[in-house]
Amino acid sequence: MLTIATINVNGLRAAVRRGMDAWLASRRPDVVLLQEVRAPQEAVGEVFTGPEWHVAHAESEVKGRSGVAVASRVPLSAVRIGLDQGIATNTGRWIEADLELPDGGALTVVSTYVHSGTLGTPSMDEKYAFLDLATARMDALREAGARAVVAGDVNVAHRNEDLKNWKGNLKAAGCLPEERAYLDRWFDAGWVDLGRRLGGDGPGPYTWWSWRGKAFDNDAGWRIDLQVASPALAPLALKAEVDRAPSYAERFSDHAPVVVTYDV
Repeated sequence: MLTIATINVNGLRAAVRRGMDAWLASRRPDVVLLQEVRAPQEAVGEVFTGPEWHVAHAESEVKGRSGVAVASRVPLSAVRIGLDQGIATNTGRWIEADLELPDGGALTVVSTYVHSGTLGTPSMDEKYAFLDLATARMDALREAGARAVVAGDVNVAHRNEDLKNWKGNLKAAGCLPEERAYLDRWFDAGWVDLGRRLGGDGPGPYTWWSWRGKAFDNDAGWRIDLQVASPALAPLALKAEVDRAPSYAERFSDHAPVVVTYDV
Protein backbone atom coordinates (compact mmCIF):
# COMPACT_ATOMS: atom_id res chain seq x y z
CA MET A 1 0.00 0.00 0.00
CA LEU A 2 1.15 3.53 -0.82
CA THR A 3 -0.36 6.67 0.70
CA ILE A 4 -0.07 9.94 -1.20
CA ALA A 5 -1.07 13.22 0.41
CA THR A 6 -1.50 16.56 -1.34
CA ILE A 7 -1.68 19.81 0.59
CA ASN A 8 -1.53 23.51 -0.19
CA VAL A 9 0.42 24.64 2.86
CA ASN A 10 -0.15 28.37 2.31
CA GLY A 11 3.50 29.00 3.22
CA LEU A 12 5.50 26.04 4.48
CA ARG A 13 7.16 27.80 7.40
CA ALA A 14 3.83 29.21 8.60
CA ALA A 15 2.21 25.77 8.30
CA VAL A 16 4.93 24.23 10.45
CA ARG A 17 4.44 26.92 13.09
CA ARG A 18 0.74 26.06 13.12
CA GLY A 19 1.31 22.32 13.60
CA MET A 20 1.88 20.71 10.24
CA ASP A 21 4.71 18.64 11.68
CA ALA A 22 2.27 16.98 14.12
CA TRP A 23 -0.03 16.01 11.24
CA LEU A 24 2.93 14.67 9.27
CA ALA A 25 4.11 12.56 12.22
CA SER A 26 0.69 11.09 12.94
CA ARG A 27 -0.46 10.51 9.35
CA ARG A 28 2.91 9.30 8.01
CA PRO A 29 2.15 9.48 4.30
CA ASP A 30 4.61 7.83 1.95
CA VAL A 31 4.51 10.76 -0.46
CA VAL A 32 3.64 14.41 0.22
CA LEU A 33 2.84 16.77 -2.65
CA LEU A 34 3.09 20.40 -1.55
CA GLN A 35 1.80 23.61 -3.09
CA GLU A 36 2.34 27.26 -2.16
CA VAL A 37 5.60 26.34 -0.44
CA ARG A 38 6.77 29.96 -0.67
CA ALA A 39 10.13 29.09 0.89
CA PRO A 40 13.67 28.28 -0.22
CA GLN A 41 15.03 24.77 -0.67
CA GLU A 42 16.67 24.69 2.75
CA ALA A 43 13.31 25.29 4.45
CA VAL A 44 11.84 22.24 2.71
CA GLY A 45 14.84 20.18 3.82
CA GLU A 46 14.33 21.28 7.43
CA VAL A 47 10.83 19.78 7.45
CA PHE A 48 11.55 16.59 5.51
CA THR A 49 14.77 15.58 7.26
CA GLY A 50 16.54 12.26 7.47
CA PRO A 51 17.66 9.68 4.94
CA GLU A 52 14.14 8.30 4.46
CA TRP A 53 13.04 11.43 2.60
CA HIS A 54 13.75 12.17 -1.05
CA VAL A 55 12.83 15.75 -1.91
CA ALA A 56 12.36 17.68 -5.16
CA HIS A 57 11.38 21.34 -5.11
CA ALA A 58 10.47 23.92 -7.75
CA GLU A 59 10.64 27.51 -6.56
CA SER A 60 8.87 30.42 -8.22
CA GLU A 61 10.86 33.12 -9.96
CA VAL A 62 8.48 35.57 -8.27
CA LYS A 63 9.69 35.98 -4.69
CA GLY A 64 7.21 34.85 -2.04
CA ARG A 65 4.85 33.24 -4.56
CA SER A 66 3.84 29.70 -5.49
CA GLY A 67 6.40 26.91 -5.12
CA VAL A 68 5.65 23.19 -5.41
CA ALA A 69 7.48 20.17 -4.04
CA VAL A 70 7.52 16.39 -3.82
CA ALA A 71 8.68 14.71 -0.61
CA SER A 72 8.80 10.92 -0.84
CA ARG A 73 9.89 8.02 1.31
CA VAL A 74 10.10 6.08 -1.97
CA PRO A 75 13.23 6.81 -4.04
CA LEU A 76 12.87 9.13 -7.02
CA SER A 77 14.32 8.01 -10.35
CA ALA A 78 13.66 11.24 -12.26
CA VAL A 79 12.38 14.77 -11.67
CA ARG A 80 10.94 17.19 -14.23
CA ILE A 81 10.20 20.80 -13.39
CA GLY A 82 7.85 23.24 -15.06
CA LEU A 83 5.66 23.44 -18.12
CA ASP A 84 6.79 26.79 -19.50
CA GLN A 85 9.78 28.25 -17.71
CA GLY A 86 9.79 31.22 -20.06
CA ILE A 87 6.92 32.79 -18.12
CA ALA A 88 7.79 33.84 -14.58
CA THR A 89 4.25 33.43 -13.22
CA ASN A 90 4.20 29.81 -14.42
CA THR A 91 7.24 28.86 -12.37
CA GLY A 92 6.79 27.05 -9.09
CA ARG A 93 3.53 25.56 -10.32
CA TRP A 94 4.38 22.12 -11.75
CA ILE A 95 6.80 19.43 -10.67
CA GLU A 96 6.69 15.74 -11.52
CA ALA A 97 8.75 12.87 -10.18
CA ASP A 98 8.99 9.19 -11.03
CA LEU A 99 8.91 6.90 -8.00
CA GLU A 100 10.79 3.60 -8.00
CA LEU A 101 8.21 1.01 -6.89
CA PRO A 102 9.14 -2.30 -5.26
CA ASP A 103 7.81 -4.25 -8.25
CA GLY A 104 10.33 -2.52 -10.48
CA GLY A 105 7.72 -0.31 -12.09
CA ALA A 106 7.35 3.45 -11.91
CA LEU A 107 4.69 5.82 -10.66
CA THR A 108 4.69 9.43 -11.79
CA VAL A 109 3.48 11.95 -9.22
CA VAL A 110 2.76 15.57 -10.08
CA SER A 111 2.31 18.45 -7.68
CA THR A 112 0.64 21.42 -9.33
CA TYR A 113 -0.64 24.79 -8.21
CA VAL A 114 -2.95 26.36 -10.79
CA HIS A 115 -3.34 30.14 -10.81
CA SER A 116 -6.34 31.39 -8.87
CA GLY A 117 -7.19 34.09 -11.41
CA THR A 118 -9.31 37.21 -11.05
CA LEU A 119 -12.07 37.84 -13.54
CA GLY A 120 -11.41 40.77 -15.84
CA THR A 121 -7.65 40.82 -15.22
CA PRO A 122 -4.62 39.37 -17.06
CA SER A 123 -4.38 36.72 -14.35
CA MET A 124 -7.29 34.86 -15.96
CA ASP A 125 -5.39 34.70 -19.25
CA GLU A 126 -2.43 33.30 -17.33
CA LYS A 127 -4.67 30.70 -15.72
CA TYR A 128 -6.12 29.52 -19.03
CA ALA A 129 -2.68 29.42 -20.64
CA PHE A 130 -1.36 27.28 -17.79
CA LEU A 131 -4.38 24.97 -17.95
CA ASP A 132 -3.68 24.52 -21.66
CA LEU A 133 -0.13 23.44 -20.83
CA ALA A 134 -1.26 21.14 -18.02
CA THR A 135 -3.87 19.50 -20.24
CA ALA A 136 -1.32 18.87 -22.98
CA ARG A 137 1.09 17.28 -20.51
CA MET A 138 -1.68 15.12 -19.05
CA ASP A 139 -2.60 14.00 -22.56
CA ALA A 140 1.01 12.92 -23.10
CA LEU A 141 1.15 10.99 -19.81
CA ARG A 142 -2.12 9.23 -20.56
CA GLU A 143 -1.14 8.38 -24.13
CA ALA A 144 2.11 6.88 -22.85
CA GLY A 145 0.10 4.57 -20.57
CA ALA A 146 1.79 5.96 -17.47
CA ARG A 147 0.63 5.17 -13.98
CA ALA A 148 0.37 8.79 -12.91
CA VAL A 149 -1.39 11.06 -10.45
CA VAL A 150 -1.74 14.80 -10.95
CA ALA A 151 -2.49 16.34 -7.59
CA GLY A 152 -2.72 19.75 -6.01
CA ASP A 153 -4.70 22.94 -5.80
CA VAL A 154 -6.36 23.32 -9.19
CA ASN A 155 -8.36 26.39 -8.13
CA VAL A 156 -11.44 25.16 -10.01
CA ALA A 157 -14.63 23.80 -8.46
CA HIS A 158 -15.68 21.32 -11.12
CA ARG A 159 -19.35 20.99 -10.17
CA ASN A 160 -21.84 22.86 -8.01
CA GLU A 161 -21.44 20.06 -5.46
CA ASP A 162 -17.84 21.19 -5.04
CA LEU A 163 -18.60 24.40 -3.17
CA LYS A 164 -21.11 25.42 -0.55
CA ASN A 165 -22.18 28.79 -1.97
CA TRP A 166 -22.34 27.77 -5.61
CA LYS A 167 -25.24 30.06 -6.50
CA GLY A 168 -23.28 33.13 -5.43
CA ASN A 169 -20.13 32.12 -7.29
CA LEU A 170 -21.27 31.00 -10.73
CA LYS A 171 -19.83 34.14 -12.30
CA ALA A 172 -16.66 34.17 -10.21
CA ALA A 173 -13.21 32.79 -10.96
CA GLY A 174 -13.04 29.15 -9.95
CA CYS A 175 -16.55 28.35 -11.15
CA LEU A 176 -16.64 29.72 -14.68
CA PRO A 177 -17.81 27.34 -17.42
CA GLU A 178 -14.59 27.95 -19.31
CA GLU A 179 -12.55 26.77 -16.31
CA ARG A 180 -14.75 23.78 -15.57
CA ALA A 181 -14.46 22.70 -19.20
CA TYR A 182 -10.78 21.89 -18.69
CA LEU A 183 -11.66 19.38 -15.99
CA ASP A 184 -14.41 17.99 -18.22
CA ARG A 185 -11.77 17.33 -20.84
CA TRP A 186 -9.49 15.58 -18.35
CA PHE A 187 -12.24 13.27 -17.14
CA ASP A 188 -13.68 12.63 -20.59
CA ALA A 189 -10.21 11.49 -21.64
CA GLY A 190 -10.11 8.89 -18.85
CA TRP A 191 -8.46 10.69 -15.94
CA VAL A 192 -10.34 10.06 -12.68
CA ASP A 193 -11.14 12.48 -9.87
CA LEU A 194 -10.42 10.13 -6.97
CA GLY A 195 -11.88 12.40 -4.31
CA ARG A 196 -15.22 12.25 -6.05
CA ARG A 197 -15.11 8.60 -7.15
CA LEU A 198 -14.11 7.34 -3.71
CA GLY A 199 -15.67 10.09 -1.59
CA GLY A 200 -19.25 10.03 -2.86
CA ASP A 201 -21.41 12.37 -4.89
CA GLY A 202 -21.23 15.34 -2.52
CA PRO A 203 -21.80 18.06 -1.61
CA GLY A 204 -18.16 18.22 -0.57
CA PRO A 205 -16.15 17.00 1.16
CA TYR A 206 -14.53 20.44 0.89
CA THR A 207 -10.79 21.06 1.06
CA TRP A 208 -10.50 24.85 1.36
CA TRP A 209 -12.20 27.34 3.67
CA SER A 210 -11.47 31.03 4.01
CA TRP A 211 -9.63 32.12 7.13
CA ARG A 212 -12.23 34.86 7.47
CA GLY A 213 -15.53 34.72 9.31
CA LYS A 214 -17.20 31.42 10.12
CA ALA A 215 -16.48 29.65 6.83
CA PHE A 216 -14.68 26.74 8.49
CA ASP A 217 -17.12 26.38 11.37
CA ASN A 218 -20.06 26.41 8.95
CA ASP A 219 -18.27 24.14 6.45
CA ALA A 220 -18.75 26.80 3.77
CA GLY A 221 -15.88 25.53 1.67
CA TRP A 222 -14.66 24.62 -1.79
CA ARG A 223 -13.36 21.29 -3.10
CA ILE A 224 -10.42 22.49 -5.20
CA ASP A 225 -7.63 20.18 -4.01
CA LEU A 226 -7.67 17.03 -6.12
CA GLN A 227 -5.85 13.81 -6.84
CA VAL A 228 -6.53 12.95 -10.47
CA ALA A 229 -5.37 9.50 -11.57
CA SER A 230 -4.52 8.30 -15.04
CA PRO A 231 -6.55 5.41 -16.51
CA ALA A 232 -3.65 3.06 -15.71
CA LEU A 233 -3.53 4.10 -12.03
CA ALA A 234 -7.15 4.80 -11.12
CA PRO A 235 -8.19 1.13 -10.60
CA LEU A 236 -5.45 0.83 -7.96
CA ALA A 237 -6.85 3.63 -5.77
CA LEU A 238 -8.61 2.23 -2.72
CA LYS A 239 -9.52 5.11 -0.41
CA ALA A 240 -9.62 8.92 -0.49
CA GLU A 241 -9.82 11.02 2.68
CA VAL A 242 -9.82 14.72 3.54
CA ASP A 243 -7.92 15.39 6.75
CA ARG A 244 -10.12 18.24 7.93
CA ALA A 245 -8.80 19.74 11.17
CA PRO A 246 -10.94 19.10 14.28
CA SER A 247 -11.31 22.85 14.88
CA TYR A 248 -10.45 26.24 13.42
CA ALA A 249 -7.67 26.67 15.98
CA GLU A 250 -6.04 23.40 14.90
CA ARG A 251 -5.74 24.25 11.20
CA PHE A 252 -2.21 24.55 9.85
CA SER A 253 -3.41 25.87 6.48
CA ASP A 254 -6.57 27.22 4.92
CA HIS A 255 -6.55 23.98 2.91
CA ALA A 256 -6.88 20.42 4.21
CA PRO A 257 -4.74 17.50 3.05
CA VAL A 258 -6.28 15.05 0.59
CA VAL A 259 -4.88 11.56 1.18
CA VAL A 260 -5.34 8.61 -1.17
CA THR A 261 -4.28 5.02 -0.55
CA TYR A 262 -3.10 3.01 -3.57
CA ASP A 263 -2.49 -0.70 -3.98
CA VAL A 264 0.76 -0.56 -5.93
